[in-house]
This record gives sequence, structure tokens and C-alpha cells, in this order.
Amino acid sequence: MGNMLLLALIATNMVTAAGLALALFRLGRHRMRRRQRNLLSPWPIPRVAPGEIVPVLATGPLGPGVASEIIAIANYRVPGGVSDLETWVLCNIARSAHTIFEFGTATGKTTYLLARNAPPGAKVITLTLDPKAAHLYREEPGDCAAAKRSALKESHDTFTYQGTAAAAKITQLFGDSKEFDETPYAGACDLVFVDASHARSYVDSDSRKALRMVRPGGYVVWHDYGGPHHEGGVYDALNELGRELPLRHVEGTMLVAYRRPE
Repeated sequence: MGNMLLLALIATNMVTAAGLALALFRLGRHRMRRRQRNLLSPWPIPRVAPGEIVPVLATGPLGPGVASEIIAIANYRVPGGVSDLETWVLCNIARSAHTIFEFGTATGKTTYLLARNAPPGAKVITLTLDPKAAHLYREEPGDCAAAKRSALKESHDTFTYQGTAAAAKITQLFGDSKEFDETPYAGACDLVFVDASHARSYVDSDSRKALRMVRPGGYVVWHDYGGPHHEGGVYDALNELGRELPLRHVEGTMLVAYRRPE
């Protein structure tokens, strides 16, 4: 009986220790993500203040200036939504964008806000996979299975912008982004926002297309650069691309931005 109690006590302590170790690991990972760096090194893409991406976002002693004011909806219980700070950055770019392309519509909230903040006569083209066509999703070796599940979960056929005045600016496309022909938009977009599947093969494909679509002086912006434990496909793909192009990670966000030279 004594041996059984001893073994039970040892087993209980081992479970407790394992649980504590797991909790500490998760806490450490959470803190690293909040600090936007790895344990022993920063994330590879240089981090800059929003004002270095878009001058109007520069802050003074009282914070952001009124010139950076946008129309916005809070990111409250929005599946896969961008943060309020990320919305502020994106919509300030959109304010001078006449042609915007979005890879990954999701709920259509960001689509709506891009259209609302864009100039009169601007057009927003957004692409998503029809939820009834999940079989078109093309997973490749090395892709994370969780990325596929998230992409299919965030595929919708009803959107926030529907029934609003902003819908007149929006063209909704359905299809798999790997099959999308970007040729009609080559060199024509003022802003391309890449936020579709986070699988490595999709990030690579969407990025190549986005870089062909953006005009000189225009922006490509990616979402979900949140470290190796957030969306590994995004993190790895952008770190590799960052060795070729001067990508910049926007401080306090999961956005990475590139401005094509004039």
C-alpha cells in the first residue's frame, strides 16, 4: 500500500511539473509575441514605426494627428479580423488608393473599410474561396494543415459590406488564389493586401502575384507576421522574401509593408 501511495504521489508530481512547464512555455511564447521578437533575437524583418511607412501616421507629443483620422469599426469578435491599429495603417494607405486588391475577403469587414476610406470612384477587388468549392484548395507538401482549416473556416459567401453604399466600389471574386490570373491587374494597383491562406505555398504564390500587380509607388501589405509560432508559413515566406526586398514590419502590428519604388 505504501509503495502504491508513493508511486501515485510521484505520478501526480510529474503531471503537475509537466503542466507547469507547459504553462511556462506558453507564457514565454505569448510574451515573445507581444514583444515581437524571438527568445534570443529579433524577428528578421526590420521593425519600423507606422510613420515610416506612411508619413501621416507619424506621432507627435500628443500622439497621432487628426490628419490620420479614418472611418473604422472596432475589431470586436471578428473572426480572423485585423486589429484596430492595423486597420488604421491600412485605411490611411487606402485614402490615396484608387485601385485596391485584397487576397482573402474573410468577413468583408476590412474590404468595407478599405472602400469607405478610399477616394470617390476608387475600386476594391477582393478574392476569396467560395465555401462551396473547398475542393479547389490546393495543399502542397510542407503546408501546415492548420492553415488549410483556417482558410476554409474563413471562406464565406455573405459579407459585412453587402447592403451598404460602399458595396458599389467593391467587386467580389470567388476562386482559389493559386488559379487567379493577375495579368489584368499587372502594375495597376495602388494597394495590394495579402491575407488569404497562411500556408507557405499560398503565401509564396499570393506574394509573387501581388508584387506583379502593384504599381510604382504603390504598397503591398501582408497580415499575420506574428512570429514562428503564430503563422509559420507567413513568417517563413516573408523572411525569405525580405532577403530580396526591403520589407518592413510595422511596429505594434502583424503587418509587413513594401512600397514599390517610383
